[in-house]
Formats: sequence, structure tokens, C-alpha cells
Amino acid sequence: MIGPNLFQNLARSEAERFDALLARGPVRIERIVSWGQASPPGFWYDQSEGEWVALLTGQARLRLLDPDEMLAMQAGDSLWIPPRRRHRVDWTAPDCATVWLAIFVDEV
Repeated sequence: MIGPNLFQNLARSEAERFDALLARGPVRIERIVSWGQASPPGFWYDQSEGEWVALLTGQARLRLLDPDEMLAMQAGDSLWIPPRRRHRVDWTAPDCATVWLAIFVDEV
């Protein structure tokens, strides 16, 4: 059976869209669609799971701590974020859908 098309249902929204695609054991896969959204001021993700993220369309800037890094991402870029590495979405392109594919791995 074919799963959902990653490039359908990309309508502009006030909030980011998170779609669960698969969850099996320690692995969870999500599609995230952003239209200019960013993490709220002062908010940092601090996850117990590792996250591999790929930008399929659009552009984004991620900020990571310890050490402090600002990463400009474009379509085709990917990144591994280890468990407990604090990070935030600093910016996403406001004029197009930024589509992320995120794979979360619970390493416990």
C-alpha cells in the first residue's frame, strides 16, 4: 500500500502542520509543513530522541546550542540532531511551503 504523498496538502496555514507517517518501535517519521513559522521566542526543543531531518522543499534556518550554531538549510539538506541537543527553528520561508521529513530515533 502506498503511503501519503509528501507533496500533497501543502495549503498555507497559521500553524505548522505535523503529519505522523510511521511509528515502529524506536522509530517515528513525520512530515512537517511550514509557511513562515518559527519557534516561539525563548522556546527550545530538548528531545530525548535523536532526530534526522531533511528539507524537501523551501528554506529554513535552525539554531542549535552547545555549541552554538546557526544553519541555513535549503531543499536537499539534511541534519542529525543528537538526543538532548537543544535546537529551534529560527526562520522558514514565508512565500512557499517548507516541507521537512523528520525521523526520530529513541536510542534508549
